[in-house]
Amino acid sequence: MGEKYFDWIKILAGFGIFLALFLLWEQLFRPSFQPCNINATVNCDAVISGVVAKTLGIPTPLIGLVGYIVILIGAFKKNAKLILAMAAFGLSFCLYIAYRELFELRVVCPVCILCQIDMITVFILGILLNRRTSKKDPIA
Repeated sequence: MGEKYFDWIKILAGFGIFLALFLLWEQLFRPSFQPCNINATVNCDAVISGVVAKTLGIPTPLIGLVGYIVILIGAFKKNAKLILAMAAFGLSFCLYIAYRELFELRVVCPVCILCQIDMITVFILGILLNRRTSKKDPIA
């Protein structure tokens, strides 16, 4: 069963990489067609050009991209602890961005919601993997 969890995490990390690359591409190149921008409340502008576009001077989508890449590496190496640690950080980061979007900026970023659902799922799978690992190896 653990193998399937790693496979699902690979798929979810790949999807997260795609989402992060999409936001980074929109942030860097500002294409004329922006499918994420539906109206004044539902759009990705907050992450692309608003106050949450950068975190500590780093483009926010780039932080997500690195996080998903680390999770993907953890899945290929079958390192459940790395996956859980990165997913915990990623989930905290996603919730921080979501808080700022919803309560400070009053916008909803559809791509960010997909990232949050993706990261919550990876986090849950990471917990399940670590439970399996700790049952097999009581010293760990």
